[in-house]
Formats: sequence, structure tokens, C-alpha cells
Amino acid sequence: MRNALKLALLVFSLFTYIQASDEAQISITDINGVTHQITGTDQGLNIEGLEGKIVFLEFFGHKCPPCLKSIPHLIELQKKYKDKLAIIGIEVQGYSNEQLSKFAKEKGMNYIVVSHEKADIFVDYIAQRAQWRGSIPFLVALDTKGSVQFVQAGMIPESSLEEIIAQLSPKK
Repeated sequence: MRNALKLALLVFSLFTYIQASDEAQISITDINGVTHQITGTDQGLNIEGLEGKIVFLEFFGHKCPPCLKSIPHLIELQKKYKDKLAIIGIEVQGYSNEQLSKFAKEKGMNYIVVSHEKADIFVDYIAQRAQWRGSIPFLVALDTKGSVQFVQAGMIPESSLEEIIAQLSPKK
């Protein structure tokens, strides 16, 4: 029994290590059916098709009051900075892809939205790499090279998000 337990822990540890390795290849599919290929790097993430953009990964919940309050801010930021910002909202409170699609339409979400069921491996990967314990909203901000520059649990005011965008924008 003791050896079986040791073996199970070893297998689990190995699986966790593989999932958290820097060179992970992961795909997520948004509510529109678009698949996004993501490669973990030493410094962050390369998200195919979003190269050269600042990326906000926002982990949120459909029942979370601060998350709901953040959605209009993210919509405005996506409108204002559409050429240099990509927002990916990942719902982590259990909405199915179909439920989330309806929710996003009702809220007018104009950015990439992904259900947990279509991003479960990615959510686990971020939890491992960022040592995230599930608090939402949870923001990971990547610069134009895909390097993580900012990680924050809790709601962030729109003005602070604008400041992050200004800091991560390439200097001319």
C-alpha cells in the first residue's frame, strides 16, 4: 500500500512538472470556435496571432461582482487600444461554452472569451507558473514580446490598466 502511494505521488509530481514546464504547447478554443495556440516560454507566453500586441489574460467568473464590474472597463480598453492590445477573458466559474457565449453577447464583450472547459489545461498551467490559487479576477499582463510583466489578483481600476498599457507600449 505504501509503495502504491509513493508511486502515485511520483506520477502526480512528474505530471505536474511536465504541465508546468516552460516549453508547454497548449491550445484554447474561444466561444467563436477559434483555436489559439500558446507556447510557454522562460519569460511568459507566445500566443499565435497576437505577436507584437500587449496581452491581458483576465481570469474571471460569471458570478463574481468585481469581475462583472471589470467587464465594461475591458470593453472600453479593447475599443481604445484595438491595434495594440488583445484581451483574453477566461471564465473559471463553470459556465459551459454555450452559456458563456450567451453571457458574452449579453455583456457586449468585444474581446476573446474562453470557457474553462475549453481551456482547462491552460488554466492549470497558469496556476502552476503564476502560483495562482484561484482568486478572481486575476490578471496576467504580457508585453509585446510575450514576457509576463504584471500579475495581480483582484480588481484593477481602468486608469491603472491604462497605465500598464502605457508602460508596456514600445517606446518610439
